[in-house]
Amino acid sequence: MGSGDFHDSRYSWLRLAITLLIAMVGNVGMWAIIVILPAIQSEFGVDRSAASLPYAATMVGFALGNLVIGWAVDRLGISLCLIAAAIGVALSFALAAMTGSVLMLSIAQVIVGFGTATSFGPLIADISHWFLRRRGIAVAVAASGNYLSGAIWPFLLAGVLEEQGWRAAYLLLAGVVFLVMVPLSLLLRRSVPHMPANDGVIAVADRAGRVSFTPGQLQMLLAAAGIACCMAMAMPQVHIVALCVDLGYGPAVGAEMLSLMLLGGVASRLVSGFVADLLGGVRTLLIGSVLQCVALFLFLPFDGLVSLYLVSLVFGLAQGGIVPSYAIIVREYMPAREAGARVGAVMMATIIGMALGGWMSGWIYDMTGSYQMAFINGIVWNFLNIGIMVLILVNASRGGRRAAAISAP
Repeated sequence: MGSGDFHDSRYSWLRLAITLLIAMVGNVGMWAIIVILPAIQSEFGVDRSAASLPYAATMVGFALGNLVIGWAVDRLGISLCLIAAAIGVALSFALAAMTGSVLMLSIAQVIVGFGTATSFGPLIADISHWFLRRRGIAVAVAASGNYLSGAIWPFLLAGVLEEQGWRAAYLLLAGVVFLVMVPLSLLLRRSVPHMPANDGVIAVADRAGRVSFTPGQLQMLLAAAGIACCMAMAMPQVHIVALCVDLGYGPAVGAEMLSLMLLGGVASRLVSGFVADLLGGVRTLLIGSVLQCVALFLFLPFDGLVSLYLVSLVFGLAQGGIVPSYAIIVREYMPAREAGARVGAVMMATIIGMALGGWMSGWIYDMTGSYQMAFINGIVWNFLNIGIMVLILVNASRGGRRAAAISAP
């Protein structure tokens, strides 16, 4: 079967729909811990940075899972990995619900994060094999499952959290993850046909420019950029609920702002997918990074209820397309057979940035008594991300000119 027989086919779009459903359920492990953060702080009587440790632990597991499971998907396929992850996440949610300390909860959350990772980077890498002309929008849709999960589950869990507490919510999630993910994962058993090592890379490079970096050098640059952008991204996403509690608006309002932020992120990811199909991943990521920086500045002067709703929406609309753009860049410039491992490695870097940013923002809050300096810290990291992406873009532009000169008669 040639690549033209399956790229952008009817089955490709059906597979994308199944992938989106799996991502919406499978990524709940990343967001549930954020919603229960105020309850954890209250129940265990710890400060904000200590209450943020289970989130940081979740992201450590999430980061390792993207790397390890991304490597496994290249060899075993996505279906088997998803089934194993669903079982592991379900058991870990049940274990977390029975813990009696922040330390034990953090350990359980490492496992939750590790399994949850299967529904992010590895799932995105898998769907990228089934598209060529519409790869940008396909990756964006698959990545949107992560934000849709974060937007939907806080609302679905709100009643359980209020009436029965976070432990009951975790037990509910254990059942849902197992009962939904395993059957859906079986629908992805078809493996991608054999592809040339550089499937699609040359065609895209001719359009977007050829970088002179080696794959290893480019991956290191993308990893550094990923850490920087997500150090900035973590401040609003991880602490918006806690910020609303501090301002007297309550956790329910904070959960609504988080959902609004993530819904804006979904819209941003879909738009960025169309943009990436036109401009390439590097330019799309750079646009998103600049917009995210602008949105972070808006958090500094505004703390009113209506203004925070609006700024949360603006932030979501600004930054949603950043992370999936890394996967698109990897698929533009690196071999298809290494997609799972390389996308997983870059996603791991972005998640490390989220984990460090989430913890550091809590630490800065404890040191200063407010989130103002935490927002400024995020802005500084955002500028570093912009600088790296400008470097890659300039290099690609020079490479494109060199390639054109060599091919000219």
